[in-house]
Amino acid sequence: MNKKSFLPFLVIASIFVGCDNEEKPKQSDNPLLIDNETPFNVPPFDQIKDEHFRPAFDEALRQHNLEIEHIVNNEEEPNFTNTILALENAGSVLSQVSTIFFNLNSAHTNDTIQAIAKDLAPVLSAHGDEIKLNPKLFARVKVIYGKKESLGVDAEDLKLLEETFKGFVRSGANLSDTDKEKLKKINAKLSVLTTQFGQNLLAETNAYELVVDKRESLAGLPEGLISAAADVAKAKGNDGKWVFTLSNPSVMPFLQYADNRDLRKQIWEAYQLRGNNGNTNDNKKTLIEIANLRLEKAKLLGYSSHAAYVLEESMASNPTNVYDLLNKLWTPALAKAKIEAEDIQKEIEAAKDTFKVAPYDWRYYAEKIRVKRFALNEAEIKPYFSLPAVREGAFATANKLWGLSFVALNNVPVYHPEVEVYEVKDKDGSHLGLLFADFFPRESKRGGAWMTSYRKQYKEEGQRIAPVISIVCNFTKPVGEQPALLTFDEASTLFHEFGHALHGLLSDVKYKSLSGTSVPRDFVELPSQVMENWAADPAVLKTYAKHYQTGEAIPDSLIAKMEKAGTFDQGFATVEYLSASLLDMNYHAATKPITTEVNEFENEAMAKIGLIDAIIPRYRSSYFQHIFSGGYSAGYYSYIWSEVLDADAFAAFKEKGIYDQGTAVSFRKSILERGGTGNPAKMYRAFRGADPNPIHLMKKRGLN
Repeated sequence: MNKKSFLPFLVIASIFVGCDNEEKPKQSDNPLLIDNETPFNVPPFDQIKDEHFRPAFDEALRQHNLEIEHIVNNEEEPNFTNTILALENAGSVLSQVSTIFFNLNSAHTNDTIQAIAKDLAPVLSAHGDEIKLNPKLFARVKVIYGKKESLGVDAEDLKLLEETFKGFVRSGANLSDTDKEKLKKINAKLSVLTTQFGQNLLAETNAYELVVDKRESLAGLPEGLISAAADVAKAKGNDGKWVFTLSNPSVMPFLQYADNRDLRKQIWEAYQLRGNNGNTNDNKKTLIEIANLRLEKAKLLGYSSHAAYVLEESMASNPTNVYDLLNKLWTPALAKAKIEAEDIQKEIEAAKDTFKVAPYDWRYYAEKIRVKRFALNEAEIKPYFSLPAVREGAFATANKLWGLSFVALNNVPVYHPEVEVYEVKDKDGSHLGLLFADFFPRESKRGGAWMTSYRKQYKEEGQRIAPVISIVCNFTKPVGEQPALLTFDEASTLFHEFGHALHGLLSDVKYKSLSGTSVPRDFVELPSQVMENWAADPAVLKTYAKHYQTGEAIPDSLIAKMEKAGTFDQGFATVEYLSASLLDMNYHAATKPITTEVNEFENEAMAKIGLIDAIIPRYRSSYFQHIFSGGYSAGYYSYIWSEVLDADAFAAFKEKGIYDQGTAVSFRKSILERGGTGNPAKMYRAFRGADPNPIHLMKKRGLN
């Protein structure tokens, strides 16, 4: 998952909330507001304290307001430099403070940071509205936009102008004063509610522990998972017991291997009821209010639904095209999932059990079938996928494709001791950027995996300003002297987020707002998902999948098993993903306010598409952070849309060789370097020479 700029221009705020009466650090001492002599000008994490943030926001907001006033009150005729370029460059201090703060709020938060985030949400929203709804400022932009054909600017300048104008219009600049006030209130409410949704989910996830005090209850679990659970128990004061949590590296293997069905059910129920327990962290009313406010906003702006508003800026263009793709894939995926369910039921009956397969049974019995059918299990695979080996495999792939090198640094400030930092150099040895990597789960980090930036690439007086990129994951932690051993899914996730990182690192454009991952949501996953293909390619596996004890390369026999099992359980995987995508669309393509209770709404939506009882959506509504707190509203479909692109793109490499330099250079020049400076469909055609062929995706998922 990519995480684009935390505070787009329209959600930065104008009025500062009052601070507590405690003594505040002087602005001259605030490391967020002064130039710090850190390597590569990275944030001075070693100096930043929680109490620095509120004064820094206060000053940054003040500076941004002055910059906007200067643009608005400029008596010169509006032109590209004094208005469009000035707007692009305004708010740099606010952007810097916001980026650091919101990255930490996701990756290493605490009660103080969360309280600040909640207080600032409506303030930041109001500030963005004051700018985007400023009639004098919009008038200047409109004058320049009206002359765009005669400005004599280059294509990138013209793209910036178009995006700036469109940003004002889509933010309500053409509304009446009355409707502008309505919009401001909606935006303020949404900013608070989406923040609250994410905080509730983190609290729910951290609150649950499955404490096991009998060794026999751990039957079936791999020793590594048992040891990790013992370490967690010890850290939580339960020495001599085992604690399993709702973080993916804990709950998912438990569901996959635990023989104890009652315990599987117990942890599963906790997992799938997050935000749905009727307590102070319940998200049901919150998410309905979010969906309905988004609809109200879309109607105010002249759209039939929130999805229609969002998708106007995507490759898909409209909800109909999204539904067409999802429904086209749903039929074969569901048919395959039903066959898989029948196979699981036979496995249950073969064990002389009479129960019907439930969601907390699927992973457990699918693993048994995988072992029987392909003589393959995760315990056999994981020793070859230590985190250091997979990380170096991703680095080596980028080296073979584009000549990139990654040099570990130990003199750069980091926000947590586990964070790694690498200098990224181009083929000629020149500096491209920095890569931060934060791999393991902790209570201060939200779930999932994402890429973000601490500094986006841009150019200043023709000189490239190098980006500072970060990937954040929640992988299985090391146990004792043993390194972190990843599942193959986790290895693929590392390659995925690394692909996003390359999109940010290789960016070579003029403007921050157009650089790196500043592209439509259903295009942004192409660079990440295409990298997963190298993770799984047999020739690549031989180079990086090394046994953590012996150093032996993964044997051909095991690769053959992995390939043979490649489309195993893909009915399940595709159905749980598509059902979540359709659930997202049902919330956001609605043209009337939702009055149905959340569980009823979700059940009706799933019954309509015929989802079988043994599978639930990958994300149920109350913990669907992607769409209610993570920027993917009406956009969760984008992973499969981009997968059509990535399967076709990798086919281009396969045709000439997976490291073919001509193809690699074309992909870099046509896509990775260009950020959001062009039309995605045209950019893809420039690389491929044709539109993507969906047959490659169907083949990849075994659905053809």
